[in-house]
Parts: sequence; structure tokens; C-alpha cells
Amino acid sequence: MRIAVDAMGGDHAPADIVRGALDASRQHGIPIALVGRQDALAPLLTDEATAGADYAVVEALEAIGSDERPAQAVRQKRLSSIVVGIAQVSEGRCDAFVSAGNTGALMTASLLGLGKIMRRPALGAVLPTFAHRPVLLLDAGASVEARPEDLVEYALAGSLYAEHVLHLPNPQVALLNIGVEETKGNDLVRAAYALLKELPIRFAGNVEAREALSGDVQVIVCDGFVGNVLLKTVEGLGIGIFALLREELARGFQTKLGSVLVRQRLRAVASTLDYATYGGAPLFGVRGPVIKCHGSSRALAVHNGVRVASEYVQCGAVRRMEGALQEGRG
Repeated sequence: MRIAVDAMGGDHAPADIVRGALDASRQHGIPIALVGRQDALAPLLTDEATAGADYAVVEALEAIGSDERPAQAVRQKRLSSIVVGIAQVSEGRCDAFVSAGNTGALMTASLLGLGKIMRRPALGAVLPTFAHRPVLLLDAGASVEARPEDLVEYALAGSLYAEHVLHLPNPQVALLNIGVEETKGNDLVRAAYALLKELPIRFAGNVEAREALSGDVQVIVCDGFVGNVLLKTVEGLGIGIFALLREELARGFQTKLGSVLVRQRLRAVASTLDYATYGGAPLFGVRGPVIKCHGSSRALAVHNGVRVASEYVQCGAVRRMEGALQEGRG
């Protein structure tokens, strides 16, 4: 097994990407392939930095920026780290691809290079919960329009990923809605509810956004527009809460003294709510494991993204999903 890593994608590439990938290789014994420009990577690959890591470098002469139009960039930059990295998987040289680069370009390249097993692929987002275990949200923004049948596919794929990659046994799957009653919501969610309750999964019914992070369910499905709004709201709320805490704890001598006493506990809470802890978001629906790390990922997030990609490969989740989807279609 070897995991390809987009060394040129993300706000802190290539330094943090390379460091995180090498750390993952060293600590977990995961062979990696760093995809990027040789001249940019060489200064980072010193004997000290690479000691104990199993790595190779795959030349990619171009990079796709975060503000570029995905389809156009993939078409015009055939030598970009995203396109070359996906080719490593499609040609069998690597088993999975991890990138913190342009999300749209990653999806486009994955669909073109790997093919799809779903009508509309979905982006999964692993979110922290107040129960200290993650919840998988999908779709988190890949497809802003969806049919009821798409939400069925998300539920099947999400349930398998939660069980075999997130190690959440017999996960409960819920439908994001504006109320818990079966009759609530628009035509999409009402039709999806009727289909989901017939699936061979633990369907928990509807869940409202205010309960999304309770930890009561392990998978939440919705269309990509709603999912992305929820994802960005959760991210913004977390950032805002900790900014307010830092501001308040810096006020006055007594408050500063108290902050010293609770600092360790606050760090534990921050770790629970930090996206870096969970690595990255799987791109569901393509015929190969692809993990999308946050664009602002530092080394820890990349490290965990590589680890998650390795687990994704080892458990054969894509093969399991394809089988479940084919069975679900009858």
C-alpha cells in the first residue's frame, strides 16, 4: 500500500503537507508518495526530516490554486499535483490520494480519473460532538442538488464508512430536517424518509440541526447545500467560542490566574472540537479512496488525513460501498 499526498495543495503547502505526511509514514508505517515540484520539495526532504519515513517523490510541475475554476483548471493543468496524484491511484501505483487543495478541482479530477459509483458524489465531513465521538455529515457540499435516491446512497455509504473507518459499531443514520416528525420538511426529505426507513441500516429518523452535535446519531445525510451551511456554521461557531474565551480569560489578574489553572482542560476541549484531530473528509461516490483535508490544514491534520486514508484502503470500504449500492438499486 502507498498513499499519494498532494504536496502543493493547501494554504500551508508544501512545508506543512510534507511534514505531516512524513510524520504519518514514520509513526504508522505508511508508505507515501509526495506529489509536487521537485525543486520545491527537495529543501524539505533533508536526512533529518525524512529519517524513518518510507517516501517517494512524484514529479508534478503545476499546482491548482484555491481560486481557480475547477473544470478549467483540471483540463488545462494536466501536470498539476491533483491530476497527477489521482492518476497515481487510477493507474495502480498508489492506493489512495490525500489533498488539501482546491475542492472542486479534486472532485472533477477524481470523477474523470477514477469514475463514479454514485449518481451524485458526496463530500463527507467528520464533525466533533458533545459526546466525544464523531458524527459523519454527508453531503457537506459536493452536490447542491439531490434526489431522494441520492440521499439513500449517502446513507448506505456513510453507514459503511462510519462502521469500518471511524470504528463506530452499528451506526445510527439520521436525516437532517426542520423537525423530527416524518411529515416535516420539503418534498425531497419527505420522499427520502420513506426510502430510508426501508434500508438495511439503523435509521433513526429525522434530526434537527440543534441536535446534530449531540452524538446521539453517527451519520447525518442531507443535500449538499444544506450540509455545507451546517458545516460552515459549526466551524464558525467553534472559532467564535474559543475567540471569546481567550478574550475573557485575558481580562484582569484573577481571570488570568484562573486561565492558567484550567488551561489543560481547555486544551482537551479544543482538541475534541479541532477538525485536525479527524484528518479529512472522504469524497464518496468515486471508485477509489480520496480524502480532502481542510484548506488551512497544518501538519497534524495532514498526518491524520494520511492515517485515515490508510484505514480507508485497508478495510476495503470502497468495494463494500459499491456492493451495497448495487444491492440497494435492486
